[in-house]
Amino acid sequence: MIDVTGQISAVERRIGDRTLPAGQARVLTIAQTYDAPVADVFDACTNPERIPRWFLPVSGDLSLGGRYQLEGNAGGTVERCDPPHGFAATWEFGGEVSWIEVRLREAGPGRTRFELEHVAHVDDQRWTEYGPGAVGIGWDLALVGLASHFAADGTGVDPAAAAEWMASDEGRRFVTESSTSWTTASIEAGTPAEEAQAAGERVTAFYTGAPTP
Repeated sequence: MIDVTGQISAVERRIGDRTLPAGQARVLTIAQTYDAPVADVFDACTNPERIPRWFLPVSGDLSLGGRYQLEGNAGGTVERCDPPHGFAATWEFGGEVSWIEVRLREAGPGRTRFELEHVAHVDDQRWTEYGPGAVGIGWDLALVGLASHFAADGTGVDPAAAAEWMASDEGRRFVTESSTSWTTASIEAGTPAEEAQAAGERVTAFYTGAPTP
């Protein structure tokens, strides 16, 4: 069983912006500290045999300059690799290109702070519609998978069990609390509260299958 409130509280979430050559981009940052050494966390995030145990099946070349593809999700190119401290890659999905960077650092004996930054050009209309939760909830689900991976025997997440959990009351509560947390992060970043809350309600309805507000 997943401690929904505990997992949500263990994650840090921030929203910012950055100027890129192609224009202004939004920056979503998510972080959590795990009871695992840096080298082990790096291996879990880059070893094609371990990635499916907590995230998604992956194919391709995960070395510097190689192209990867996550099953049913994004693909891209590995642009930087600094083992065991992190890596950066493009995140290509639906005809759009964004960028991810993972940074790892020791957070005490045998503990690692995992931080992921997702940088994307998002137009104002789409941002107003769904806010950061459109991407942030997915990353929250990835981090709970990684937390489960380190807490268990490492055999991996059963896709059928994961889908069943997502459809359960507990899974819907996790998504709802994640969405609320991203709404808070959006407000802290300067989004008007009413706008952020409306976007949060819409993205929660999208993920949970509830009627759209």
